[in-house]
Amino acid sequence: MTTRTQVLLPIFIAAVIVGVVGLATLPSEIKLESVKFPMGTIKVDDIPLQVQIADTEPRRVRGLMFEDQLPFDQGMIFVFEESGLHSLWMLNMQFSLDMIWFDQDGKVVHIETDVPPCKTALEITTCQSIIPDAESVYILEVTSGFVKQNNITKNSILSIISI
Repeated sequence: MTTRTQVLLPIFIAAVIVGVVGLATLPSEIKLESVKFPMGTIKVDDIPLQVQIADTEPRRVRGLMFEDQLPFDQGMIFVFEESGLHSLWMLNMQFSLDMIWFDQDGKVVHIETDVPPCKTALEITTCQSIIPDAESVYILEVTSGFVKQNNITKNSILSIISI
């Protein structure tokens, strides 16, 4: 005959394991959410933008996660130490973005418009990285519609005021 201890012990062990796993994953989300960004100013052609600067790996990983919206006069600029095929994805995003890749001279090398977020469970499991077709040093994320509204093209130029 099964005793109460024999029944409750596996349940208790399972609860402890679930709790430990939950606590182990919680700090990474908290760490991501607490990442702070320095601010800077750039221009794309003659359009000034206040930007959050993602210039370290933790900042680039967090990106615009946890943000509900992004005003049209603001963005996030990803700054890399060296030129390369730097990709982005829309994991845990809440809104669509336009993305613009720039080379070391500030010339546009790739543009993606109206990139949708990956929010649902299915979207998250199939969320694709967006890979440019040329090497870049900077990537600018702005609210969807910015590229069209401001006529940003491959001839547009990034000017860094302060980052």
